[in-house]
Amino acid sequence: MGKADQTKAFIIEKTAPLFNTKGYEGTSMSDIEAVTGLTKGSIYGNFANKDEVALAVFDYNLQQVDNITRNEMSKRQTNRDKLLVYVDVYDNFANCFPEGGCPILNTATEADDTHPALRKKAHNAINNWKNKIMSLIDQGIAAKEFSGNTNAEETALSMIATIEGAIMLTKLTGKTAYRKTILQGVKERIENL
Repeated sequence: MGKADQTKAFIIEKTAPLFNTKGYEGTSMSDIEAVTGLTKGSIYGNFANKDEVALAVFDYNLQQVDNITRNEMSKRQTNRDKLLVYVDVYDNFANCFPEGGCPILNTATEADDTHPALRKKAHNAINNWKNKIMSLIDQGIAAKEFSGNTNAEETALSMIATIEGAIMLTKLTGKTAYRKTILQGVKERIENL
């Protein structure tokens, strides 16, 4: 990795918690300078603008979550157990996720009407997540783990909405019992497929 790539990676890594906690609008160039120790000129020498930093940071934060999920799934044998990884990871999100929580939820909530490029990234992340869940369900149906009547897309969308809702309610209220209760419902749904 060349010096320019190292500097870009450094900026992304240092600002990832900042954007995920404060959001796009809440993060200023002064904030970026403060956490990186770099001048505005150094930052703009590597990124055209704050938008480019934010887009790269979203990818970075999402990759952290994907890596954790993929790693946990690699330890599981059945499709059901692989689906349950989502419950386990999101139930333990304080220890598993980047600082600030779920980057998909954070970005989707903030960028839905204000930042089309970030909104598109969040949209693609949800679609990819949905497709991963649907694939596991389809494989589970083929392996006779799940009922052939299972609607993969409906189940995937319901799981995502319920998991993200649990995270949002927990962050909003500070009550982890809400997350645990809601995720228990997701677990029961997976176990009953």
